[in-house]
Amino acid sequence: MGTTADHLAPESQRLAEQLVDALHTLFGVHPGYRPVHAKGVVCEGTFHPAESAAAISRAPHLQSAPVPITVRFSDFAGVPTVADGDPLASRRGMAIKFHLPDGMDTDIVAQSYDGFPTRTAEEFLAFVRALAASGPGVPSPTPIDTFIARYPQARRFAEAPKPAPSSFATESYHGVNAFRFIDREGMSRHGRYRIRPEAGETHLDPAEAVRRPASFLFGELAQRLSRGAARFRLLVQLAAEGDPVDDASLPWPEERPQVELGTIAVASRLADSAAVERRLIFDPARLVDGIELSDDPLLPVRSAVYAISYRRRNA
Repeated sequence: MGTTADHLAPESQRLAEQLVDALHTLFGVHPGYRPVHAKGVVCEGTFHPAESAAAISRAPHLQSAPVPITVRFSDFAGVPTVADGDPLASRRGMAIKFHLPDGMDTDIVAQSYDGFPTRTAEEFLAFVRALAASGPGVPSPTPIDTFIARYPQARRFAEAPKPAPSSFATESYHGVNAFRFIDREGMSRHGRYRIRPEAGETHLDPAEAVRRPASFLFGELAQRLSRGAARFRLLVQLAAEGDPVDDASLPWPEERPQVELGTIAVASRLADSAAVERRLIFDPARLVDGIELSDDPLLPVRSAVYAISYRRRNA
């Protein structure tokens, strides 16, 4: 079915270009790397769907047969040399590409924070520009102080604890955007992805994280995978009536039901990870029959941002 990036109105395409430019202003330009989540590693593995998945969606990878996957773990910042214990590296990323039997792919893009700082791409552009304009020596109130005073969800994002995990495999990840999941009878429910580590969540004290080697998460992952697969549970959190499905900045209550979609088994790091991740694009709007976009206004622009980033780093 594909993505929505190529069908955006010209003003939305310009907005996506401005967002990539703003991220480069914030983190600097690093040719060949993503403007955000620049430091990463690519792995391969298998997704095994749960019996309960087919009742939620008719999507082909949620039926009975396992499918191969490509997984990328990453630090948040758009700086490829960022230390894993640096606060800039917080908000870890986990992106998954499902390789389907018909040659199609579909993606999940998730992060370790439950929510997005803003509702719209226009607000996010203002947020990134405010961050870039609030460096050392800027008098108070800084542009970001003013912004988060106006947008409470941006304040929640900025002020939430940012503990480093002890491993990429001991962190939970959240798909912040809602999607429509459609079953074989045509019934649909809105949901958001959740990814839970089977090893459990463990985090480090900030002082300990800073003392660790600069790439301790990547080294730990290599050692872990040498002993066996890192496993995660993929779930979907279902919306109740009245839950916002068009606002990624507002998490749903924890008591909303979560349905098991399957098990992600990350088996090995790719030997040519650095080359592969340069040409890989993970796009949350790359969907297949049985999963559709919600009315979340971030999704089409987010898709365009990833496409622009891909073209620029491979130019």
